[in-house]
Amino acid sequence: MDSAISKKNMRNVVVIGNGSWATAQMLLLTQNIETVSWFIRDEKMINHIKRYKRNPRYLQTAKLDTSKIKMSCDINSLVCDTDIIIIAVPSAFCKIILGEIKCDISKKFIVSTTKGIIPDEDLTLSEYMHEQFNVPFANMCIISGPCHAEEIALQRLSYLTFASKKTEAAETIAKLYKTSYVRAVISADVYGTEYGAILKNIYAVGVGICLGLGYGDNFISVFTANAHREMKRFLNESYPSKRNTSRSSYLGDLLVTCYSKFSRNRTFGTLIGKGYSPEEAIVEMKMIAEGYYAARGIYKVNKRLNISMPIAKAVYKILYTRASAAKQMELVTEELM
Repeated sequence: MDSAISKKNMRNVVVIGNGSWATAQMLLLTQNIETVSWFIRDEKMINHIKRYKRNPRYLQTAKLDTSKIKMSCDINSLVCDTDIIIIAVPSAFCKIILGEIKCDISKKFIVSTTKGIIPDEDLTLSEYMHEQFNVPFANMCIISGPCHAEEIALQRLSYLTFASKKTEAAETIAKLYKTSYVRAVISADVYGTEYGAILKNIYAVGVGICLGLGYGDNFISVFTANAHREMKRFLNESYPSKRNTSRSSYLGDLLVTCYSKFSRNRTFGTLIGKGYSPEEAIVEMKMIAEGYYAARGIYKVNKRLNISMPIAKAVYKILYTRASAAKQMELVTEELM
């Protein structure tokens, strides 16, 4: 096993990010680690959490064990002295926040819980960390769902997928998250797990658009089944593997993101279907919908791959070329089966 996550150092952990998923992870990690470092850019938020033991913006009802949390708005004071870096930052802000790191992190172990494409780079987070920080792919783990932060806060039974090129590494990271209500699924399909988590957000935006346009359950079920088929086609043609896309990290994550009331991507899409512009929908939600950025990223990636993706292409056109949502979804209906 890499020295970054040896038994001696596996509990030297920092979480980067202060959103709902970062907060949910703090709830889990503090049950298994004596002290967890937490990078939060907003000093006022740090002070609020220290005083009230709650994040003032996300999962406000979740009580945090602050006796086990070391918080700072200085990223280097936490990252440079740690062994495991857990990134829980929306893809749109990764370049800004990670760009503040001044020390060499190439030998540290990176855990990505970011489910998006880095804007302008058209890279997944693992690809970005490899290119920009020289982190070997073997020193990374991808955490995927199906899992909403809100249900973690409610302690509802959930399953997380831990994907790494080294099974032992994935198992080690999984132990940090294990609780009575969180179970681990171990995978070696880093590429499929990461891209599957990105694609399902695009499809959830598409489902939301359909709902906003007035389509019913009958159509949504067909739309989602075809989205799964499209996901499978993209993964298998872009990076062939013996993966089973019916497993929870692919189909399960797709289903929960398309159907859950907690899905911000579906909510975002619903606003678009009702006539909001993307900018208006973002303001209305006050939260990041990864599918918005992923739609453009996957569209650009697929210009090179040329894989048939009518659903993802329609979502891209609606969001970025201001194409008629009604017309694009009408065209999609002709592609479904």
